[in-house]
Amino acid sequence: MQKTSRLASVFSAAIKKYLREIVYGGVDGSITTFAVVAGAAGANMESSIIIILGMANLLADGFSMSVGSYLSASSEKDNYLKTQKAAYSKIRTTPATEVEKIREIYQAKGFTGTSLDEIVHTITADTTRWVDTLLKEDLRIMPENKSPLAMGLATYISFLCLGFIPLFIYIIDFVYPIHQNLFLIAILLTLLAFIAIGWLKSYVTQTSRVKGIAGTVLLGISAALVAFLAGVFLERLVSGS
Repeated sequence: MQKTSRLASVFSAAIKKYLREIVYGGVDGSITTFAVVAGAAGANMESSIIIILGMANLLADGFSMSVGSYLSASSEKDNYLKTQKAAYSKIRTTPATEVEKIREIYQAKGFTGTSLDEIVHTITADTTRWVDTLLKEDLRIMPENKSPLAMGLATYISFLCLGFIPLFIYIIDFVYPIHQNLFLIAILLTLLAFIAIGWLKSYVTQTSRVKGIAGTVLLGISAALVAFLAGVFLERLVSGS
């Protein structure tokens, strides 16, 4: 029981830590896959073709997005380390200049006299603290405490899970034929996914829940509508009708 509780706690912490990657991976996954489904449905394609097109998009586009997330985070981390190394070097070679930077930073914050001298002395007495302050206050950069690999993986998993939703009913129909309007069911399922993602997105961006949900739903509907109309047009163009 304790082991299960511990695992649940670790899982919850991981979700919170990588919530941004989960949200944006899910947004892109659900919207792009639904657009593929809408385009294929507009062209009156069979479930098997929709599944093939959707899964190909899901796997390839999701992988591409996750690689992009990994490379971006990795580059930012490398840039931070490079800048940090340069800051240590400047402190060793031109300490007086770097002390003056700290003084100017806290003068701008309103400190003067003895208080300013004490702050400058406290910060410059520890090289690590000194460098961290310069990077944060002077260069406006912060270290990323998340693994680039984990960020890419979280993006990919979210992309796959949320992007699978528009395809779900077509896979069910392929195995056990359903005599219903599959595209309508896919719309309803994806709409629920858009609402959930919009809510999470608003949590990440600290904006209105209604605004977050409405924005995501509107974006998804717009992409799907464009794809659906393109599918209808191309199907008529090819068939000559």
